[in-house]
Amino acid sequence: MTNKLVLTKDEPIADAVYGIDNTFAGVAVDNKLIDGELTAINYGDVCMNYDRLWFSKREQAAPANIAELVEPQFNGLTVVQNPNTSSSGLSFLAATVAVFGEDRYKKYWQQLKDNNVKVTAGWEDAYFTDFSGSSGKGDYPIVLSYSSSPAAEVREDGLSQTEALLDSCYRQTEFAGVLNKAKNKAGAEEFVQFLLSNSFQSSLAESMYVYPIVEGISLPEAWEQFAPVTEKPVGGDLDLNANRELWLKEWSDIFAD
Repeated sequence: MTNKLVLTKDEPIADAVYGIDNTFAGVAVDNKLIDGELTAINYGDVCMNYDRLWFSKREQAAPANIAELVEPQFNGLTVVQNPNTSSSGLSFLAATVAVFGEDRYKKYWQQLKDNNVKVTAGWEDAYFTDFSGSSGKGDYPIVLSYSSSPAAEVREDGLSQTEALLDSCYRQTEFAGVLNKAKNKAGAEEFVQFLLSNSFQSSLAESMYVYPIVEGISLPEAWEQFAPVTEKPVGGDLDLNANRELWLKEWSDIFAD
């Protein structure tokens, strides 16, 4: 979306934008897409999730952290998203740089590849088709998703079938803003303010499975137990804007064949 806005910035296709996240916010700023500043609307923690039932039935221990995903017992069990085509995939790439360092994250990805990780173009394919713990009942019991995802998988026994690994989550924040050269600037400003209203913010958890940016908004009951935010998100200090192209190229080189 951000790239499309860059290509059309001289004749913008809209007056306002909602959905630019912090992995591409720097592109919006550098290209002067926004009249004023971007406004944070919601956030979510990108984390690995696993199917508790799948591991329980096989009496196999689930992974405790992302470092374990390269171990032999998890061979062929993990599905992630391509960081070139998916914002959650790019968030996880950033998380691996933060956790393992710029000198070791490539080795980690090579080990994941050697351990037969599956890479999909987007989150929906990975979660709803390949993941065993969702409606798709796929073949992969470990998936890249969000810390809020287990709240969507609560079964009749009142327990979630899935659980998030909160050790290495990247916090993805989504922004809205008025586009430069907007034809209806006043209307665009009103739209951004609406996104911050209690009525919209209170709908985010159930409609988009993200956390409202406005404090004090009530969340669904299941979220308290099954959708915790991570206490220590990783990667917030990375200069993603300066390194995005390099990290994507290095990742792509690993998965080129």
